[in-house]
Amino acid sequence: MRKLWLNLLIGLIVTISLGQTAMARTESKAPEPLYPVQVLLEDGKRETVYPSVAGDFIVYGQRKNNAFSVIRVSKNDLHAQGRSIVPEQPHEAIRYGVAIEDGAVGYISNRMGPISAWMRQAEGDGHIAIGNISTFTGALMPANLKASSNGKLWVFDSSLEKTRRARVLDDYFDGFKQSEVIGQHWRMYHSDAWRYKQGYYATKTGTKNKFQAPALFLFERSSSQLMMIPNAFNGAISPDAKRVVFVRENKGNYDLWMQGVNGQGLVQLTTSEFGDFEPAFSPDGSRIAFVSNRDTRGNVRETSIYVMDLQSGKIERVTNALQATDGGPTWLDDRTIVFHSNRDPKKPQASSSAKWNLWKVVLK
Repeated sequence: MRKLWLNLLIGLIVTISLGQTAMARTESKAPEPLYPVQVLLEDGKRETVYPSVAGDFIVYGQRKNNAFSVIRVSKNDLHAQGRSIVPEQPHEAIRYGVAIEDGAVGYISNRMGPISAWMRQAEGDGHIAIGNISTFTGALMPANLKASSNGKLWVFDSSLEKTRRARVLDDYFDGFKQSEVIGQHWRMYHSDAWRYKQGYYATKTGTKNKFQAPALFLFERSSSQLMMIPNAFNGAISPDAKRVVFVRENKGNYDLWMQGVNGQGLVQLTTSEFGDFEPAFSPDGSRIAFVSNRDTRGNVRETSIYVMDLQSGKIERVTNALQATDGGPTWLDDRTIVFHSNRDPKKPQASSSAKWNLWKVVLK
């Protein structure tokens, strides 16, 4: 009798094991791409993240030998000789590159002590400050810098939590501490995901975030007006510079919101249970590309690119892959989105790598 029960138990264990193996094989099967995806810029000696497009230029962030810099090149030839903004002081980092249509380049640097935002002029070597005195006294430490295509209106976010400022400043130039966050800047505002660890809570409704919410700031260069939007980050300005879209947290969940630059017309765009981040307007202002983990149930490391039609509210997933972290979308033209990803260039749908490269996806 004991032998019979032992055989039944072994048979049950084998059946469960085979079932789990078959399930794992099914789950690990690489999906077919939703749209054609192609690596745009790959370099084994450096990592490239957060592209920005305006006019004939594309600007992106680069980490090489743990040094952060910003590169501007022609959007028609990413391998051509470009213009670089590189560190000039020990422990300096140049990050959050922004393309301006005349060839100017926005960036954030810790060169002046605290973190501050600047725009290098298209001609010559002049650097114009973005922000008022608060951004140079350390009262505000800007992150996630964006701008209108003509460089007249700027948007950035900042933590207002005193205990967070020292950590943000300390981690600003150290890419080894933040190897994953290099391609996921939104994680700097989440207490569970702000630096590398083995596992993370899902970004979903009900997940507790111990950090205070950051604020979004709009800066108009002509008037030096600085406007604050509480509980907001990851801002992006519409092509006509009349609207700003941003991310807002509510009880552990992150959704996209939009309002007029004049403060009118606040509206919530997405209501997913999981996280939506890093929005970017299409060139005609009718659509928004963004990052989400809604199809991986809030998995921090598995994100894809989505597109929302603002008139109909329809949302379409445009990238998909096993274990890939897609992020930082920007529009190259009305049909092409450039983004960064840790996909393996040799097996883009099936596996990921430890490097960030630039990719593109072409819509119908």
